[in-house]
Amino acid sequence: MTRRFLVALLCLGLAGPARAGLNVFATLPEWGALARVIGGDAVTVFVATHARQDPHHIEARPSLIARARQADLVVANGAELEIGWLPAVLSAAGNRAIQPGQPGYFEAATQVALLEVPARVDRADGDVHPAGNPHIGLDPRLLLTVGTALQARMAALDPAQAAVYDANWSAFRARWQAAIDRWQARAAPLRGQAIVVHHTAYPYFTHWLGLTRAGTLEPKPGVAPGSAHLAALRDALAGQRVLAIVRPPYAPEGPGQWLAGQSGIPLLRLPISVELSADEAGLTAWFDGMIDALLATRG
Repeated sequence: MTRRFLVALLCLGLAGPARAGLNVFATLPEWGALARVIGGDAVTVFVATHARQDPHHIEARPSLIARARQADLVVANGAELEIGWLPAVLSAAGNRAIQPGQPGYFEAATQVALLEVPARVDRADGDVHPAGNPHIGLDPRLLLTVGTALQARMAALDPAQAAVYDANWSAFRARWQAAIDRWQARAAPLRGQAIVVHHTAYPYFTHWLGLTRAGTLEPKPGVAPGSAHLAALRDALAGQRVLAIVRPPYAPEGPGQWLAGQSGIPLLRLPISVELSADEAGLTAWFDGMIDALLATRG
């Protein structure tokens, strides 16, 4: 055995076995869950945030940069939801394959028609997203649209596993449509009911279930509610039938508690992303939990 051959074997051993599938960096749990559903055991998925964090305000930590540096595919929400941190992470990672405009960068929001597209963009109007409201994951029907596009992108990046991705997605799509049908049937009594929201994070959810919005605790998106605004909202709600006041887990509880105490309207904590596990079980539990909580307010 020659010295050159021994060196070659040593190099192969140090390199280790080749990794199959894709290394996915997902910004939100729902997109990480879709990547896991599609990829199964053929992918490695890292989720950068959790449901108790405000996805607008995340620190571009070194650990996130290191994960992005190793990624083959970034699955972002888009519509500027991650504008405060994801560009910094991608720039510092120095991974050309996952930069915007490259095949390794995927945005969920570009796959669907966005709600609440502003007629004007002015900082005086609060934290307004120019492209429209970014919280698309709260309509389970849109997850099917996004997932179909994501499956095609993953197959294009990893042709060796394309058949696996297609089979996994086809099976999930059937299960998810059945779940949507079940949720819509259970939530039928909610149609036409009004809610008050802390932040404008729920338009896709209310549109899907036929709920209406009676008011917003924040006077403008991202602006903390003051006492005068809350008092005016209390007065405006007097005599109205309102199902619940809902807030994301990361929003301060105080304003909603005050309004609930003044009005008698129940205060609910409704997550705007998957709380349990970023997989199919977590996605299902997310919608089950939100619908159960709203139905429970009806007595």
